[in-house]
This record gives sequence, C-alpha cells and structure tokens, in this order.
Amino acid sequence: MKLARDTWLILQYEAGLLIKNPVNIAISLVQPLTYLLLFTPFLGSVMEVPEYGNAFEIYVPSLMSAMGLFSGLFAGFAMLASIRQGVVNRCRVTPLSRVGLVLGRELLYVLLTGFQAIVVTVTAFAFGLRVPPINFLFALGILSLMVLISVAISYCLALLMPTENSLVQLINGISNPLSLLAGVLIPLSVAPLWIQNVALWNPFAWGTNGMRAIFQGQLGNAVVWQSALILTVLAVLAVGGSSRMFTRSIA
Repeated sequence: MKLARDTWLILQYEAGLLIKNPVNIAISLVQPLTYLLLFTPFLGSVMEVPEYGNAFEIYVPSLMSAMGLFSGLFAGFAMLASIRQGVVNRCRVTPLSRVGLVLGRELLYVLLTGFQAIVVTVTAFAFGLRVPPINFLFALGILSLMVLISVAISYCLALLMPTENSLVQLINGISNPLSLLAGVLIPLSVAPLWIQNVALWNPFAWGTNGMRAIFQGQLGNAVVWQSALILTVLAVLAVGGSSRMFTRSIA
C-alpha cells in the first residue's frame, strides 16, 4: 500500500510538471505523425499492400514500438538533469519508498507514450485504419511494458555513466540495432532468415510482432500471449534492477 501511494505521489508530481509545458507534449507528436503520414505510403507501396488501411495495420504498431523504444531509452537524460539539480540527493531525507521514486517517474513515460499512441491511432483512423477498442487496449498494455523496460534500462545507464556525452553515444549505439531488429521500419517477415533468428532475442521485436497481430485482428495469435509474457517478466526485472541501482546511488 505504501509503495502504491508513494508511486502515485511521484507520478502526480511529474505529470503536473509535464502538463505545465504543453508545448513539449505537442512537439513530441511531430515526429510520429510525420512518419505516419509520409512513411506509411512508402511501406504500402514496397510491400504491395492491396488496401491503404492495411498499410496502417502494419505500420502503426511499428510506430508505437518505435515511440516506446526511443522515448524510453532517452529518459535517462531527465534522470541526469535530476541528479544535476540535486533531486537525487534530496531524496535521501524523504520517507518515500525508493522504488516508488523510480516507478512513478517510469510510469510518467508510460502515460506520455500511451497518449502519443492514442493520437497516432486516431489520426490513422482517418486514413482507413480499423481496430476494435478491446484490441487497441491490449496493444496499449504491450506498449506499456515496452516503455517500462526501455526507461528502466535508460535509468540504469544514466546511473552508470552520469555524463551526457557518454550517455548519448551509448544510447545511440543501443537504440539503432534494437529498433532495426524490432522491425519498426520494415516488418521482420521480409528480412533474411538469420536476421529473424537474431531478432528472437530482442524483446522489442516480440512486442512489435504482438501489437501487429493485435491490429490485424489476431488477438488469439500465440505471438500476442508470448510477447505479453516475455515483456512482463523483463519489465519486472528491469524495474527492480533500476530501483535497486537508484537506491544504492542515494544510500
């Protein structure tokens, strides 16, 4: 109960700061909407998708996966800013749970990315995308797990390498192969077999494939439940690991 209360307090505080700067939220939508409107026609043409709406069924889940991956991995810079501003040091004297301090911040990115996914999906509806609400909720659940994993990884990297220059190089080096092996641009089904085999070790590839199956109306597909199970286990481990590192850093 205390953990839930502390997490909610931190989430409220961080969300309040975010809402005070709506311009930042609007700016965060520019890139995904640009890719949605300009890249989907290319993808549909290359893959010879018969209907325009079907192209969005393929690419919208990929775009959601990209948002979850990149927005989460770059969250570590906000952690570095908090360290610079003395927020981490002030946490030493608070009675709040150390896990709640981290989890509340991580859940903020879940909410922000979920909002972006809703805006992108609603926009795609105008171009022919059709997905049942229950399917979309399942996709949001998988996306939330992906965000938790990527944010937790980013926090761990920020605590290990507390300099912006080193962190940006490391994150760029990690995010690019992860995104390519997740099929966020081109589905892995058209990739060579050896790339598909390597991608089996990438949890974000499972998330992308699971969400794509959901958007295509295959909620009962085995990949949906397999991706949910894999991502749930990894999210628990990642959040636990980031919380432990954070606790040690302020001990």
